[in-house]
Amino acid sequence: MYGIFHPLDVEERLPRELIHEGWRQRLCEIHFLEVTGALYLPALIMAMIALGSAHVNPLLGFVVMSSLFMGFLIYTISARYR
Repeated sequence: MYGIFHPLDVEERLPRELIHEGWRQRLCEIHFLEVTGALYLPALIMAMIALGSAHVNPLLGFVVMSSLFMGFLIYTISARYR
């Protein structure tokens, strides 16, 4: 019988155990892109309010918003490779 079927390995994990472990890791894992997206919108609104109350040139405001976006994007990309 062992000529046809290999003996069961005690340390080998069953497929249902692998599925449960993967499901648990996916639920507990926080993606940096999601966190960055959640923090970018409040930062953008605060920057818009601050620049609007200071009566800043709209072109300068656009530059500030773009640099804010690039900063969050660079943080997200660098966090993936840590």
